[in-house]
Amino acid sequence: MNIILLGAPGSGKGTQAEMLSKTYGIPHVSTGDILREEVMKGTPLGEKVKTYMNRGELVPDELVIEILKNRLQEPDCKKGFILDGFPRTLKQAKALDVILSEVGLKIDAVVYIDVADEEIIRRLSLRRTCKSCGRVYNLYYNPPKHDEKCDVCGGKLFIRDDDRPEVVEKRLKVFNEETRPLIEYYEGKKLLIRVNGMNPIDKVFQQIVEKLGLERK
Repeated sequence: MNIILLGAPGSGKGTQAEMLSKTYGIPHVSTGDILREEVMKGTPLGEKVKTYMNRGELVPDELVIEILKNRLQEPDCKKGFILDGFPRTLKQAKALDVILSEVGLKIDAVVYIDVADEEIIRRLSLRRTCKSCGRVYNLYYNPPKHDEKCDVCGGKLFIRDDDRPEVVEKRLKVFNEETRPLIEYYEGKKLLIRVNGMNPIDKVFQQIVEKLGLERK
């Protein structure tokens, strides 16, 4: 099954994508993770991406599409994939349609995780990222076992520039202006599934599984 997860930054897309990936054995394709990896490596593409991310702006379509097209052609995507962080604009959605058509694929469902703006701001203010491995924690929902240290590699946790309050507000503004039109777009294609992202993580996951008609293992 090929799935798109939609939702504002901090809505829990990444968490739900990981749970779906682990449960059903299909890859979680996060454009955010891919882009951040480029930034951490200090590649020329990463330097370009960094300037946009630090300002809370969307990375230009041509950069994201180039990366994603290569990723979807990797062998592990043949049985399905979970797209997290793409598309974010109508232009990207239409570009994705073209990419998938070229490789003989289609989207089966688009899951929209709906969370109020006030809750998004609260969640992101508590988010921490490992400097060494990039693992993301939330001090309320999934805190590290030891303060300010990563459970996986012991790296120091920090607040990403794009999780700072002033940048979060700008990211939400961008989401409301650029990404919300996708809801109508996918509703028109009869692909959209809405879930209440204000619920606890397990309950959100249960909603997704039930609405997708998947058999929970």
